[in-house]
Amino acid sequence: MSSRLRVLRRQNRMTLDTLATQAGVTKSYLSKIERGLSVPSISTAMKLAQVLNVDVGRLFADEVEPELITVVRAGERTPVPGATRPGDASYEGIAVQVSSKKLAPFMMYPPPTFAGSAFKSHPGEEFFFVHAGDVELEFPDRTVTLAAGDSVYFNAEVPHRSRSLGKAKAAVLIVIHDDSATSTNTGSETDAEPELGPGPGPVTGKSSGTGCGMP
Repeated sequence: MSSRLRVLRRQNRMTLDTLATQAGVTKSYLSKIERGLSVPSISTAMKLAQVLNVDVGRLFADEVEPELITVVRAGERTPVPGATRPGDASYEGIAVQVSSKKLAPFMMYPPPTFAGSAFKSHPGEEFFFVHAGDVELEFPDRTVTLAAGDSVYFNAEVPHRSRSLGKAKAAVLIVIHDDSATSTNTGSETDAEPELGPGPGPVTGKSSGTGCGMP
């Protein structure tokens, strides 16, 4: 991702300062990403893609000619680096080679505990489908327990986090849609992604427990 990000920034004739300011990150953090010393979160990658006016998948794969139909086999998903601690979720990108898609699909494997896992939020809407295992999806005001085949559709600006339940790590299909691909985000973010306040819009789905507050 580091070399691809640098190429896209230079193609847009942007300095490190300009891109960092418009993406809401520090110049030093952006420099670390470009030098391969730091791996951005999914939400940070989406902010960078928005400022650069490209699909987030272009940050993770070499650009190829767009295809009308793209088939991705189970063993052909692209591992997304960044899960360095036991409390981190791991991700696999789907169809990252398609540079003009309007949806960002990922497979996500939630950690077994919330320890060290902060609430995350990002622009757009998110579809969360449990492919295997049991998952606890937590919002600031409610917790939803999901089994294989269950799903939740929500405003992704609402802070959220998830964990696997039981002995086996769950597998979740996440599809993100963001209409603001050409907008500029003016928030701030560092290597440790900040906890954000609740975003606009309702959360739909069956609640399975009492509300929980921000850590």
